[in-house]
Amino acid sequence: MSAQNQHIVKIVPYSSKWSLEFEKEKSWLLEALDPHIVAIEHIGSTSIPNQEAKPIIDMFACVEQLLNERVYADLLSHSGYRYIQTGMPERHLFVKEFAGQRTHHLHIMPIEGFYERNELLFRDYLRDHPHLVKEYGELKRALAEQYHSDNEGYTRAKTAFIQHVVDLARTKRGLPLQKVWE
Repeated sequence: MSAQNQHIVKIVPYSSKWSLEFEKEKSWLLEALDPHIVAIEHIGSTSIPNQEAKPIIDMFACVEQLLNERVYADLLSHSGYRYIQTGMPERHLFVKEFAGQRTHHLHIMPIEGFYERNELLFRDYLRDHPHLVKEYGELKRALAEQYHSDNEGYTRAKTAFIQHVVDLARTKRGLPLQKVWE
């Protein structure tokens, strides 16, 4: 795949196959990473019914104690997942590709504060508010056209919407407000 194609922002209609793919991958990962993994959650737009998305299954896995990425890389060595250095503290990212296209993102992080993470709060709030799913889809389509070959620009341009939803979700749960990119 050319470097240019790796950065194309492509939004596709929702597919019910995404949740099935997540369940299949979750089952396999729980076995492969046993006994390290406590829970695995489907996050991102593919986890939200009727949400248009980049067709990548995003997953958060929590562990009691975050170990060196090499431990998880060894356990995943025959799975197609590879470790990506991101600089994100207290998180390891592994990606899986098929035919040069990313298909899965696996984030491994400690369980402490796991269910108060903005990504999970955002997912759950959108699942409960379909009108926001529609609004988010319209925004994503427009931004995908504007930032066709700029994934980072596309992501940053969604910040105001994401922050608004996260603020609503955190307020609803009685949690302190928090910037989405921290």
